[in-house]
Amino acid sequence: MPSRALPQRRVAVIGGGWAGISAAVHASQLGQAVTLFEMAPQLGGRARSLYDNTAVSSDLGGAPLDNGQHILIGAYRHCLELLATIGVDHSEVLLRLPLRLRYPRHEGLSLPPGRPLPSFVRGILAYQAWPLAARARLLATAAGWLLQRFQCAAELTVDQLCADLPAIVRQELIAPLCIAAMNTASGQASARVFLRVLQDSLFGGSGSSDLLLPRVPLSCLLADPAQTWLQDQGSVLRLGQRLQSLEQQGNQWLADGEPFDAVILACTSAEAARLCNNNAPDWAFKARALRFEPIITVYLESPGSVLPAPMLALQEGAQAPAQFVFDLGQLGHAPGRFAFVISGAAPWVARGLAETGLATLQQAEREINWHSPPKILKVLAEKRATFACTPDLQRPAARISPGLFAAGDYVAGPYPATLEGAVRSGRTAAITAATGHW
Repeated sequence: MPSRALPQRRVAVIGGGWAGISAAVHASQLGQAVTLFEMAPQLGGRARSLYDNTAVSSDLGGAPLDNGQHILIGAYRHCLELLATIGVDHSEVLLRLPLRLRYPRHEGLSLPPGRPLPSFVRGILAYQAWPLAARARLLATAAGWLLQRFQCAAELTVDQLCADLPAIVRQELIAPLCIAAMNTASGQASARVFLRVLQDSLFGGSGSSDLLLPRVPLSCLLADPAQTWLQDQGSVLRLGQRLQSLEQQGNQWLADGEPFDAVILACTSAEAARLCNNNAPDWAFKARALRFEPIITVYLESPGSVLPAPMLALQEGAQAPAQFVFDLGQLGHAPGRFAFVISGAAPWVARGLAETGLATLQQAEREINWHSPPKILKVLAEKRATFACTPDLQRPAARISPGLFAAGDYVAGPYPATLEGAVRSGRTAAITAATGHW
């Protein structure tokens, strides 16, 4: 971070998701006078808890549901730094586990702890469920990616990139990693972005591929402590207030008539396009052109049941929607409560949430041994969960015009729509708004 000894400027942050929280915290650290506008009554955006949901009156107690199951990985350095800044000890609120694709009835691929490259090689060689030829082919292909510095043609999809890998490797490793990291099916997902994800996670620093599973409801992880921290720093939080207009006047920006020296649009791409349409129509056009992928979370409850691991991978199929399930009891939320996650869920959104919930329940009954019959607690859909991370995608720039910046997981960059991408973009926008240096 630059030195705090900077001229104080009035900075408006529009949006209180993880990008907006990151922008507000970092701008405050730099001595800026921060006002944060958030149209919802709480911070957190697409990674928050639903304190007002009706499901909390179930037999499992009043623990809130989250609006979707999120995970972090060890490579999310900026997320971990943000938590530390606001006084959250990530070792207490996140369960760190080595990367492990455990299935309900068998062990999948797992990576032992240690330096990333030797760990990857040892994990692959030790996984005897795959034929030796398949393991050797994957290692040779990964070595090729490494020699090419994880670069490939911009127009390639993940399926095209991995076409020479054995089917079992594509099915049990590539497809699950792709849908989990990018929320875009491997047949449509950008191979270039996928390689960047592999580079930073599987081949990053020690522990970079570790899974970090929230032990607390999402709002307790970041949003609530961030709100307290920002208020303690003197930041102004205007919750439940949707900004109506944004106009440039000389060197200042008027947000609903209130003057600011800089504005960070950390809201959704659609909201950002609406607010800057008159001032930056080309940027707004590019933001509106993004396509989005939904995620559905099906919450089941089964008192007394415990999964073989806190997180299990599932075999997706025509009548099996979910790719992963999380045991929220093992994560410290609510024993007997389980979150089934359906990424790239557009076909299931089209079939309706009721049918999706029933299909997930039937999938759960087939694949998992339950202590008591599972019941549907809630089916939640985030219809614009992430942008569709397709090849050669033209994403809007983070810098819109002098004094006006965008922050969000959708802005131009090497990563898919992740919490880390959102936090990094918020930090960059805050530094730029405070210093004027990009």
